[in-house]
Amino acid sequence: MSKLFDPVRVGRFTLANRLVMAPMTRSRAQLDGTPGELAAKYYAQRASVGLIVTEGTQPSDDGQGYLTTPGIYTDAHVEGWKKTTAAAHGRGGRIFIQLMHAGRMSHPDNTPHHRQSVAPSAIAPGAGMFTAKGMQDIPAPRALTTEEVQQTIADFAFAARRAVEAGADGVEIHGANAYLIQQFFAPSANVRTDEYGGSIENRARFAIEVAKAIAAEIGAERTAIRLSPGTTMWGIDEGIQGPELYRYLVAELDKVGLAYLHILHQGNESLLSDIRKLWQGALILNRPGRPREQIGADVASGLADLESYGAMVLANPDFVVRLKTNAPMNEARREGFFGGTERFYTDYPTLSEAHPA
Repeated sequence: MSKLFDPVRVGRFTLANRLVMAPMTRSRAQLDGTPGELAAKYYAQRASVGLIVTEGTQPSDDGQGYLTTPGIYTDAHVEGWKKTTAAAHGRGGRIFIQLMHAGRMSHPDNTPHHRQSVAPSAIAPGAGMFTAKGMQDIPAPRALTTEEVQQTIADFAFAARRAVEAGADGVEIHGANAYLIQQFFAPSANVRTDEYGGSIENRARFAIEVAKAIAAEIGAERTAIRLSPGTTMWGIDEGIQGPELYRYLVAELDKVGLAYLHILHQGNESLLSDIRKLWQGALILNRPGRPREQIGADVASGLADLESYGAMVLANPDFVVRLKTNAPMNEARREGFFGGTERFYTDYPTLSEAHPA
């Protein structure tokens, strides 16, 4: 495990260690998408990890999926995020804002403009969405026109520029978990007949063009992407060509020179091994539910350069210290995951707070 605590070069930055805070939606932003008052404290508390990746942050009105998630495209958003990035930097941390366009995983009641969601094709996900009125079925989205696809790419690049203006060290493109970018990958969500549908190359095109546009806007060394090959949630089915799509996608993204690739691993070890060979830059690996005794195994084996953790970092502001000293961990409390106040958000105790001298 000791290798986890060694510095590592990621993009333009040398990180203090190889531990990453995974992106986690917390739904505590203001209604206009400005980060909530406690966000700066929350992220600063966890700044001892090598890299913080923030919760998914919408790049436009169309990009919002859930209630009270943050945005990064207005002046108010930028001013709100400045407090958070400054707080994280004040503790010696590095922070990337994750850009998340929810695509069809949205409900009009949750967005500022209350319009029908947009997606590669007009296919509903067959899922529910929590709104201010309670759980509601997600309606079918409207298919983006080819021109609107181009505008969405521009929205991502604009949001990336705003993130850097807000003090972020970079951005992570959310290409995972059944949201817009992965919707383009999946034949179950993408039946387009233009250059963004059909072949593997066409279904991967949107993700590649988003990455290139952001890299051109803020620099490839500040740009990263997260993928979850094999995800089947919310009606996503990448089909038998799925693994081949990811091999092609990763090889093409590698040419852009991004800061890192973040993989949410779904169990295809052969594909993961191929991705490791295809990707020349820093690779972050997230294995959901990984037991504590296996922390550091992927870095030690060389399969990953960094490892990311979600609930354990959420519940343990001093995650790095607890790992180094083999101290017990706080348990994450699910009832505080989404929405609320400081309870189970900024009030998890550190070791020194739980056991004062």
